[in-house]
Amino acid sequence: MFHIIKRGICTTASLSGKKNFRKFLLYNKRGTRIFKQQRAANPDLYPDIPIDKRGVRDTGVAIDGNFIEVPEKIPELIVPNMEGCKFKPYVSYKAPDVVQSEFTSQDLFNSVYAQKIIDDWKSGKLNDDGSPMEPSKEEMQSAEEAWIKARRTGSDIF
Repeated sequence: MFHIIKRGICTTASLSGKKNFRKFLLYNKRGTRIFKQQRAANPDLYPDIPIDKRGVRDTGVAIDGNFIEVPEKIPELIVPNMEGCKFKPYVSYKAPDVVQSEFTSQDLFNSVYAQKIIDDWKSGKLNDDGSPMEPSKEEMQSAEEAWIKARRTGSDIF
């Protein structure tokens, strides 16, 4: 007699339904309210399940099992006082688009220095080398002073 070789197909899982539950990550949204309350009361109850903070940083430091708040790590929201402000919080979609060209160094020169130079030239208050006879506060600055002033807080360079 001849034996006929057949290829068999098995439709069951190779592990017979066993699952590796360590692959399933249990984030803070998983679990019942009772489970979450138990974890909050005693974090050492389930040490194998890490507490996922989802990108939120701690506001303190844990030293010898005690959590110490650090005031510098607590975010502070600074909101300006809007009393007497004539602007409204809503901008209509029908508002026209504002198109403004790039503010170049030539525009900066024209807005700060150009008018004084033109006035000095018209009134004849320039020396032979083109420097002003009565320099303004901005014209008397050195390059280092201007560089430091441009990088101070509130100089709109950021």
